[in-house]
Amino acid sequence: MKPDDGNSTPIPGPPCAGDGLTEIVAAGGLHNYQLKLHDEYGLVVQFRLPGAETAVSVADPVLLEATATIDKRPEKLFEFLAPLQESGNLQTIPAAEHTPWRRVLLSVLAGRPSHEAHFGQFATLVGELADQWAAAQGPIALQQNLSSLSLRMICAYALGSGADSPEQAGQIVSAFEDVLTEQLARLYQVEMPGTEEERRDRAQQALTYLRTTVDNVLTAHRDEQQSDGSDLIAALAAAGQPAARIRDTVLMTMLAAHHTTGVAVSWTLYLLAQHPEAADRVAEELDRVLGHRAVPDYPDLKNLTYLTRVLKESMRLYPPGPYGAREATEDLRIGDHAVSAGTTIFYPIWAVHMNAEYWPEPDVFNPERFTAAETANRPRLAYIPFGLGPRSCEGASLAMVEAELMLAILLRRFRFELAADHEVIPIERFVLWAADDIRMNLTPRQ
Repeated sequence: MKPDDGNSTPIPGPPCAGDGLTEIVAAGGLHNYQLKLHDEYGLVVQFRLPGAETAVSVADPVLLEATATIDKRPEKLFEFLAPLQESGNLQTIPAAEHTPWRRVLLSVLAGRPSHEAHFGQFATLVGELADQWAAAQGPIALQQNLSSLSLRMICAYALGSGADSPEQAGQIVSAFEDVLTEQLARLYQVEMPGTEEERRDRAQQALTYLRTTVDNVLTAHRDEQQSDGSDLIAALAAAGQPAARIRDTVLMTMLAAHHTTGVAVSWTLYLLAQHPEAADRVAEELDRVLGHRAVPDYPDLKNLTYLTRVLKESMRLYPPGPYGAREATEDLRIGDHAVSAGTTIFYPIWAVHMNAEYWPEPDVFNPERFTAAETANRPRLAYIPFGLGPRSCEGASLAMVEAELMLAILLRRFRFELAADHEVIPIERFVLWAADDIRMNLTPRQ
């Protein structure tokens, strides 16, 4: 931290003892700890974070503007992802290298040709899951099912073929979690089942499986590259990216997408089950826009305005990724506080979304917050489910297309009701998960 220069106010926070891990665990995870810190100390807080020494957390969208152009992530915080990458950690590569690589990703991930080219395949995969749900007995585990679906969708998008079956998608999910669980256990020194050698061997086998899966697709893909701007692998190859970087990018895209999109849709369905009047309004909109069709076409999405507002409000209340981080590359001021270069700037996305100054009654589910008029009255960084600045999520627009399509098809076919005596408790599990999933009973819509 920068010493007080006479014009700066010290940043409040809890006593800096240890690395902060004990306090984080006691709060039930880093997302809950952030809410607790900001509730107790205010909009700007300094605290201890494993791997980052002292961090500064900012829960005010206006104050966040001072950090919005930072193009550097703290290397220590993201080193747990390094085992998935042989071409340099894509989360922390320097700005000069990151900017052109990001530009290529955005040219595909944020482009309408890419979305339209894969829309039909996405719809087929969602329809297959809906058919399985229609034939199922008993409550559905939403997060498990929808994470598997979103992984199959991103496989279809990034690999051109997709996981061949739900079973293979499940194997890929398990492999990711084996790798990341081992790395997070090392980073945060958490006791895990089995010996360290057993966990390390399992993680290495999982990583080998993931790389082999992607390599097999890349080999088959070399002679089938598309040239319509919709293909991620072809775009990276055309930009001169080496094979290792292409493979790492595909793995990171799959990792980021398979948890977040499915989790966002599951929380949305959970909220609609608790607010039947909103669910009825979504159903009425779907009936009006789609007529007798069971599945929307790509142009229909822009007319599903209320469904989009519901999804956005869901991601405000339950942001799939509840925090992010940057490293200050120069001395800066955040409000009345001086912050020195090298400081970890923490983005407590959940706390920003619960800031009562910009979100009156922040705990209340209210999709009308996202009308054009309401949105225009808020600071642009009051809503940041995909992060902010040059390190924000490149796949944000693709994720919205996938989530809206999933919701449209599933809500067209079913009504959702929370299973009796099932308690839903948000927990931290790479993303904002539910401790025992979100279990729903489904009723077919006539």
